[in-house]
Amino acid sequence: MDWFTSHLDDVWRLFVIHAYLAGVPLVLGLLVALPLGWLARRFSWAYPPLIVGTGLLYTLPSLAVFILLPGILHTRILDPVNVLVAMTVYTVALLVRTVADGLGAIPDDVRLSANAMGYRPVRRLLGVELPLAVPVISAGLRVAAVSNVSIVSVAAIIGVEQLGSLFTDGFNRAFFAPIVTGIIACGVLALLFDVIIVVVTRLLTPWTRARAAS
Repeated sequence: MDWFTSHLDDVWRLFVIHAYLAGVPLVLGLLVALPLGWLARRFSWAYPPLIVGTGLLYTLPSLAVFILLPGILHTRILDPVNVLVAMTVYTVALLVRTVADGLGAIPDDVRLSANAMGYRPVRRLLGVELPLAVPVISAGLRVAAVSNVSIVSVAAIIGVEQLGSLFTDGFNRAFFAPIVTGIIACGVLALLFDVIIVVVTRLLTPWTRARAAS
């Protein structure tokens, strides 16, 4: 407790950095995954390569990706951009299948009804299909959020500051206080992301609340 009190400012600073490195890729990854997931569902020939291809991206070792990206992006090894790009790739890898499955779960009669009401494909996607797919996409986003919080900490091995730095510091000094603090802080951050996603999901799907109330 004494260590935590004396290092509270440092822990908060690392917490904010970690939230940035894990949270921004969630938004960017979702924006990329939405059109890719739609393409996978819209065209049957595109489903296998998109789903398998993006799924394989998630198998890439995170430490190797963090080390290789500076050479590809022409950035410095400690540049946070490397982590943001890597985490966006991992988020896309998790969400493309989720988006495709969410859109695929919409009943055909809903699409037919939208067509009968004069909805064009783009308007139908934005006004009917995506809102109905929000709960499924939200579930995948919650998994991606927890995954991002976990994987970002690996970047501490190459020197990128965030909550993972508490782990390396504790292991290097055989001192458990920063390690325990880092674990708790990562858990709190993951929980915070989860709560935000759940709240936003409820705001975007008011009909689910009405159904629950009835």
